[in-house]
Amino acid sequence: MTPEIINAVVTISVSFIGTFGGIVTSAKLTTFRIQELEKKVEKHNSVVERTYRLEERTNYFDERIDKLESKIEKEK
Repeated sequence: MTPEIINAVVTISVSFIGTFGGIVTSAKLTTFRIQELEKKVEKHNSVVERTYRLEERTNYFDERIDKLESKIEKEK
């Protein structure tokens, strides 16, 4: 083989290896970022669920207070 052909084959091989390495690295980084976002979303959803439960309890206590106040007013 001539040196030009060997040079071309080596250049193409290195180019393919570099491209493949870049693709693999990019895929790993994307996967990592998605996992981190999933963790953040899970935390956010947990806060939303807790807030919803607190709002339900607040509504219950508001109703209870209203009933007790009306009962006190009736007794006067």
